[in-house]
Amino acid sequence: MSQQCRAVIDIGTNSIKLLVAGVTGHDVQPLWEDSKQTRLGRGFYETHQLQPEPIEKTARVVAKFAATAREWKARSVRVIATSAARDAKNPRDLTAAIERESGLKVEIISGEQEADWAFRGVTSDPELAKHPLLLLDVGGGSTEFILGHGKRKHFAHSFPLGTVRLMEKIPHSDPPARAELTACRAWLKDFLRTQVRPKLAAELRDEARFDPASPQVQLVGTGGTTSILARMESELPSYDRERIEATRLSLDRVTWHRKRLWRLPLDERKQIIGLPKKRADVILTGVAIYEAVMQEFGFNELRVSTRGLRFAAVMDGA
Repeated sequence: MSQQCRAVIDIGTNSIKLLVAGVTGHDVQPLWEDSKQTRLGRGFYETHQLQPEPIEKTARVVAKFAATAREWKARSVRVIATSAARDAKNPRDLTAAIERESGLKVEIISGEQEADWAFRGVTSDPELAKHPLLLLDVGGGSTEFILGHGKRKHFAHSFPLGTVRLMEKIPHSDPPARAELTACRAWLKDFLRTQVRPKLAAELRDEARFDPASPQVQLVGTGGTTSILARMESELPSYDRERIEATRLSLDRVTWHRKRLWRLPLDERKQIIGLPKKRADVILTGVAIYEAVMQEFGFNELRVSTRGLRFAAVMDGA
């Protein structure tokens, strides 16, 4: 089977990501990756209207990424959009702007499709396919909780919980006030207990019993927040897939990072090695989400995957 060069442009609530990869069956070899923050979800959650400025910025970045994919001679360029686009009252404004700038059609995918692709992408790593997993894909507007083992997915649900959504729901000062952190953590605890636990708890117990030889369900995070936490943990100034995926974060270390981040003003957070300056605001809610999930469901370790949605989308072709 010959290798094909394909590209996927992933339009999220906070950022746009490009993956250009050589694909042979289910083997994906990244050739080029890039990410630009356009904050498509800025000012979105009060009205559920995508705003003109982030729409135009998003369309320009998509056109730039499409040109990069063509430079790599990608046989197909797939554009997918997730939470903000699917929740918007005016998605056509976004898709028309992108088509005008780049000539590309946009697929607005469902939460169920997003969860399915995230799981398939992560378990394309043979090491992670060996174990029962609870996979968290924390984005700007939604979080997918996926439970499964190998190629079998037993539970998947997309919840209206994301870094940008939470930041807009509970704004914080600079530096954040103690009361704002308390409010954020209380809201997360209530959301997990009333919205997530009723759907997930029984499934987690069943999955833990599923394989007596490997009964422990492992928590795996994919997406920007966990990659950044891994980079901060290892003090990586640049993206290093192997070192990021080798990182294991204990609950104590996640809590340590949360305490540190929430104490610092924005300008000081921007100086932290491993934390991209443009993500220094949303990392506050991202780390709080992971800490809350680990506490609520009794996970003492978080593993990190750089695979996910885009890996599966590029495997599927156009």
